[in-house]
Amino acid sequence: MTIAFSEQMRVVRMSAELVVMEQRDAAMSRVVLGPAGRPITLDDLPPPGTKRWVVRRKAEVVAAVRAGLITLEEACKRYTLSAEEFESWQRLMSEYGVRGLRTTRIQKYRGPKNEMPARSESAA
Repeated sequence: MTIAFSEQMRVVRMSAELVVMEQRDAAMSRVVLGPAGRPITLDDLPPPGTKRWVVRRKAEVVAAVRAGLITLEEACKRYTLSAEEFESWQRLMSEYGVRGLRTTRIQKYRGPKNEMPARSESAA
C-alpha cells in the first residue's frame, strides 16, 4: 500500500508544525529570574505593543533578553523598540541598576558618570 505524495506532504507539514509548537511551548515554559529576583516567563513579560514603559517593564525585558528568554530582535519587534533604545536600557541597568531606568532621573544618568546635573538659578 503506497501513500499518495500529497498525503506524505501533509504528514510532513503536520510533523513540522508539531516541532514548532513544541519549541514554542518549551520557550514559554522556560523560567528565568527577573529583576526583582522572582521567576519570569514569556507570559510575564509586558504585552506586545506596550507604549507606557515603567521601570519594572523595562527591567523585565532587559532581564529576558540577557537570559535568552527572547532575542534582542524579538524584543525590538514585539515592543517596537530601536536597538539603540534597548541598548540604552541595558547600559543604564548595568551601570546604575533598576533605578537607572527611571525617566525622571535620566539627566542625572545620561551625563558624565557621577556628575550631578546643573541646577538652574530659580531652583536654588
